[in-house]
Amino acid sequence: MRVIVIGGGAAGFFGAIQAAHANPHLQVTLLEAAAEPLGKVKISGGGRCNVTHHCFEPVELISHYPRGGKALRGPFSRFQPRDTVDWFAQHGVKLKTEADGRMFPVTDRSQTIIDCLRQAAMATGVKLQTRCPVKSLRLSGSEFSVQTRSAGTLKARSVLLATGSSRLGYRWAESLGHRLRSPVPSLFTFNIRDSRLKDLAGLSVQKAQVQLLSPGKHRLIQSGPVLIAHWGLTGPAVLKLSAWGARLLQEANYRLPLQINWLPDYAEADLRDRLKSMRTETPKKRVVSLAPVPIPRRLWQRLCQFVEIPEETAWSALSKKHLNQLITELRQGQYQIQGKGIFKEEFVTCGGVDLKAVNFKTMESRCCRGLYFAGEILDIDGVTGGFNFQNAWTTGWIAGNAIAAAAPITPS
Repeated sequence: MRVIVIGGGAAGFFGAIQAAHANPHLQVTLLEAAAEPLGKVKISGGGRCNVTHHCFEPVELISHYPRGGKALRGPFSRFQPRDTVDWFAQHGVKLKTEADGRMFPVTDRSQTIIDCLRQAAMATGVKLQTRCPVKSLRLSGSEFSVQTRSAGTLKARSVLLATGSSRLGYRWAESLGHRLRSPVPSLFTFNIRDSRLKDLAGLSVQKAQVQLLSPGKHRLIQSGPVLIAHWGLTGPAVLKLSAWGARLLQEANYRLPLQINWLPDYAEADLRDRLKSMRTETPKKRVVSLAPVPIPRRLWQRLCQFVEIPEETAWSALSKKHLNQLITELRQGQYQIQGKGIFKEEFVTCGGVDLKAVNFKTMESRCCRGLYFAGEILDIDGVTGGFNFQNAWTTGWIAGNAIAAAAPITPS
């Protein structure tokens, strides 16, 4: 029986490999429009490939998915990051865990993951066809007809759609009876033009708190490293906030106030006491030249300038007014988001095929028998850190097994 997998990314490869492995009698064909498959794997993690995350508890794992987490709880009980680590180890690739929980191949090369997947596909008999864009996908009776530009029309009893955020993939799913949640960008940086950030590109604060301010709506908050870039702000905290606030930001045309707490570990009273103590500890030192809190010196100087503390002011002469303004700026500074940038390595889309029409025990469509889904085509997206790849591995693995189980165990 022929199985066609459309989309040569992480989810498509994993689904094809698992289907062919679980039922060697299947004829699995993997179609990829590009000259080389696994393009996102190639560039992810700065070319190192953030394969997954060291989070081995399904209940905790689903908390990293702004959309789709609830639906993934069952699948993660069957195939989760620990299984991903074991799978790659069994195929000769050892993963390592970094301090923030992200997991990479020990080689620090995404090509290691690409080679592994391609070799596994070859070993299981998957037929990979690159430069083979699909023109249409139709269902006639119990058979799918897949029209391609370079391989003619292919017939199949089962089709796995793993086309990521491709508009064509969405269109095919819709034509086969599926409702779509409108796709909008997730995981992006913030464009902010502000004197407090000007010429500070490259500076980072290892633990900051960023909060979207939207009148009448829930206020979203994230914590973690924040990096100042020449266009505004990036870093894990910003990227996580962009994911959780993807639709809110899109509705606001990516123009919302952003509140930054550069020192979330300091309660206001503790910060006040710390700054006041400088009056006796270093009374003659200039305020702008000595940062008594863990933020970069140049950022401290810029914030002092912003609240108009004269450059010659010594700590002993710091006024109550300037002290209060500085505390506000350190804990509740407001910046205006004026647009979104692109996080090229981990570009992810919020939206896709509505999850209600998908059986997450098999990843099969509830309204089109024989049609399966895996990866980002679904309305599932995770924050940065390997969670989106884990969604691909898990849904691909479940779809591949279900396709294999639904097919005859003898050649047809």
